Amino acid sequence: MDLSLYSVDQVAERLGLHVRTVRKYVRDGQLKAVKIGKQYRIAHEDIEAFTGLPLPATSREAAMRHRRVEVSSIVEIDAIDAETARRVATLLTAAPASRDSGGPPLRVETAYDEERARMKVIVLGGPADTARLLEYVSVVVES
Repeated sequence: MDLSLYSVDQVAERLGLHVRTVRKYVRDGQLKAVKIGKQYRIAHEDIEAFTGLPLPATSREAAMRHRRVEVSSIVEIDAIDAETARRVATLLTAAPASRDSGGPPLRVETAYDEERARMKVIVLGGPADTARLLEYVSVVVES
């Protein structure tokens, strides 16, 4: 049970109505409200009873429900030969296509500097997918 009380302005915003319309509903007794001082306060359940539907969330509340966590990782691998770097790049660029999580998309970029025998891997994605991908890198590089 939600015990939240909303102002007329908040109810109007959530229901997509003009403030005067909400006040009229309150004055006419169509929307139950309590007068506190000079202002009306409307209970969560009274709004739902009035509309016959669950109270729509504000954009901020909706964003909180759909919060995503992303990880940005830069991995530098020194002393790696060109063939191993090619294997790592192939493995990592194919990995995003095989993932099955519902998280954020997984993006991978690789670069190899043959002169320095150094590879750089940039990974952007959800924590679980990124961790799995970094495990792949570890297995290939350390073998």
